[in-house]
Amino acid sequence: MKERLTPRRSRLPNCTGTATIFILIDEHTREVIPEDMKGTFAALYCDRRFGIGADGVLFLQPSDKADIRMRLFQPDESEAAMCGNGIRCLAKYAYDAGYVKESCSVETGAGIVPVTMGYADDEFSATITMPTPAFERSAIPATGTGEYKQEIRGFAVYAVNTGVPHAVVFVKEIGAVDIATAGPAIRNHPTFVEGANVNFVEQGDGDTIRIRTFERGVEDETTSCGTGATASAAIAHHLGKVGDEVRIETKGGPFIIRFGESPWKARPTRSLRALYRSDPTLGDHKIKRDTLRPGPVLPEHRPPNAIPLFEPDDGL
Repeated sequence: MKERLTPRRSRLPNCTGTATIFILIDEHTREVIPEDMKGTFAALYCDRRFGIGADGVLFLQPSDKADIRMRLFQPDESEAAMCGNGIRCLAKYAYDAGYVKESCSVETGAGIVPVTMGYADDEFSATITMPTPAFERSAIPATGTGEYKQEIRGFAVYAVNTGVPHAVVFVKEIGAVDIATAGPAIRNHPTFVEGANVNFVEQGDGDTIRIRTFERGVEDETTSCGTGATASAAIAHHLGKVGDEVRIETKGGPFIIRFGESPWKARPTRSLRALYRSDPTLGDHKIKRDTLRPGPVLPEHRPPNAIPLFEPDDGL
């Protein structure tokens, strides 16, 4: 039986992008979490009952290929290649810390991602040049040849890779979908070699779509997913359902995805907010292996000693 680990007190930055919550670990100048403990750390601290509560842990690291490097570890201990909301949160933190300027490049597992960002009237926004959507099964990856279309549990399922694999399902009403049942069935379908995130899409008026996303790694519905919004818009555009500028509505807020540019760009319309900042007395603290140890569960749902910076927007 796997030994249960519980968190001890530490001070960690915690940020949100369209209501997706991330813990951010600054390893720009030094390693904070030992490499072989990063997955365990994510599982422990992302727990909403016994940890801080988050959808993933972002690690900001130096890069010899770009200005900075992003790594994302998820609650199931896996490492994701790319995350649209995560890269925006990471870029904001790096910008505020003085690591990067308004335009920068971020190394991810899906390649180098350019980001342009800045403040306007105290609101921060970021434009991300997302990886070019790949529709071929071999690139998703999925079994078979050609573009992906498969019937699964009575749903017509399309798929695309927008940095990570996404399944896209068009439905009449997203609120009527039992995502807790349908999501895992599609996410774990044997045609998806590495599994897939699952997006249920409802067509709105004009070029608007509404989506709900079941995320691989989180293994649950999340309020928003940047690569999922891009994937849903890409499939809708590919099928001729929408035009070159698509509005995507999620539980966490809207996105605008623009096509027809080279490369494609995804620009979220909502600002980012830091919910907490780390205590400056953290200094050169490094979490060691014995910091993640068996023991009684701590009741805190927020980072101990964290200092609130902003109250969340409505919906956050």
